[in-house]
Amino acid sequence: MDFELGEEEQAIRDLTAQVLDDMSSHERLKALVAEGDHVDRKAWAALAGTGVAGAIVPEAHGGLGLGFLAIAVALEEVGRHASPVPLLTTAVMGAMPIAAYGTESQQASWLPGLADGSVLACAAFAEDGTDPDEPTTSARADNGAFTLDGTKVLVAGGLDADVALVPARLDRGEVGVFIVPTGADGLKRLAVEVTTGRPEARFELSGVRVGVDALLGGGVSDGAEIVRFIERHANVGLCMMMAGAARAAIEMTAGYAKQRHQFDRPIATFQAVSQRAGDSYIDSEAIWLTAYQAAWRLSAGLPADREIAIAKYWASEGGFRVVHAAVHVHGGVGVDRDYPLHRHFLAARHMELTLGHAEEQLAELGRQIAAV
Repeated sequence: MDFELGEEEQAIRDLTAQVLDDMSSHERLKALVAEGDHVDRKAWAALAGTGVAGAIVPEAHGGLGLGFLAIAVALEEVGRHASPVPLLTTAVMGAMPIAAYGTESQQASWLPGLADGSVLACAAFAEDGTDPDEPTTSARADNGAFTLDGTKVLVAGGLDADVALVPARLDRGEVGVFIVPTGADGLKRLAVEVTTGRPEARFELSGVRVGVDALLGGGVSDGAEIVRFIERHANVGLCMMMAGAARAAIEMTAGYAKQRHQFDRPIATFQAVSQRAGDSYIDSEAIWLTAYQAAWRLSAGLPADREIAIAKYWASEGGFRVVHAAVHVHGGVGVDRDYPLHRHFLAARHMELTLGHAEEQLAELGRQIAAV
């Protein structure tokens, strides 16, 4: 692994940090919650204006043509600010697969809007009782078009997306991934409220009719492989966001522990507090290191399944420990919604649940090791 960021990746990180420092303040995020907004469109427009939103999109379609690592470092900043911008769903789960597998016509139709931030995307691939690459949603050939029927659950960014990538089972049994406008007739979006405060969507597709040009890759690409491509990159993106959230939680905790006095001395000087902070720092470094390793290997086109499993384990297990320790050290302040820590706690819990329990990652890693 190369630990040095190139000039382009460093510039993307700096631009993202600058925009979010200015536009994702605690007061601004409180106002968004009060207004019921799921997406900070002003911050998103600013990121698009700097080129961050389209960093992964080829230059021919209005983007910067950079690799996955550029988006990964931007996602770390998104996690550090707990900012509700749709960089993961639009850039990683929408633009990347279209750029990688789409036909020239599909790329020309969708990538410019994804690059300039005017189009928001999501991937609707989760279903109850089956894996995403083995969907039960059907895509029936119908007089030169396709008719989609099925239900997708827990669609991240689905309430605000303009277009969704939807895996479905074709007549011959193979899997296809369809580019479906979310305003299509027969597609119903229902809000799913979750305890972490980040609502997701349930997509109910009943007779949704799309043209043959909606099949990503024109039927040449393996739909199941496209789903796995999205999953791999999205999972690493979540790990990068968790790395940012963990570091932000530690920084807030360190600042609070130095200022909060008990028995006429800062609580940072208490052995129990300093040991808890030290353990959290080790966890955060492990999250950061393993996430970067997985992101770098994906960006370099190297095999990364084992590294992704390791990164997911540390993000799930380490992220859980870091944010809980932060809340405990803060005491009652840690659960006060007028203090920003609760936002990172909820975001980290949401990412942990999305990635899956740490034991699942260890089991997957064990299967990979046993298969060697």
